[in-house]
Amino acid sequence: MAQDDNVVISPTGWVAEQAKTYEESNGARGTEVQGAPCLLLDYRGRRTGQWRRTVLIYGRDGDDYLIVASMGGADVHPLWFLNLEANPDVRLRVGAERFDARAETLSPEEKARVWPGLVEVFPPYEEYSKKTDRDIPVVRLTRVAG
Repeated sequence: MAQDDNVVISPTGWVAEQAKTYEESNGARGTEVQGAPCLLLDYRGRRTGQWRRTVLIYGRDGDDYLIVASMGGADVHPLWFLNLEANPDVRLRVGAERFDARAETLSPEEKARVWPGLVEVFPPYEEYSKKTDRDIPVVRLTRVAG
C-alpha cells in the first residue's frame, strides 16, 4: 500500500477535513458523520491508478463492512464506486485499525436483506433511495489476510 503522502484525499472540503482529522488522530476523532459510524476508504483510481481516500458511513454484516453508494440520492453513481468496480482491492481505516479489504457489490437479494440495518444506521438512506430511479448499490468490504 502507498504511503499516506501518496494518497489523494477527496476534493470535497468537509470530507477532506474529516479524513485528515480521522487519520491524524489515529482513528480517535472524526469517526462519525451525522451520528453514524464512518471509515476511511483508500481505493485506486480506475484511470490514473492513483490511491484516493474518502470518508464513508458503514454498517456491518458479520465481520464485513457495508458501504452505500448513495451520493445523497443523485442520479449517478459516486466516483469511488466506479473505481471499486474497476479495482476492488482497497485499504480501510476503522478506528485505529488499518487493513486491506476486497470490495464486492451485493446482489439484489443480499441488498434487500441488509438494507433495513443500513437505514437504521443512517435513516436518510431511505429518503435517498426514493429521490432517484437509480438502484443504489451496497458494497461489502471483506478483510483480506495481509
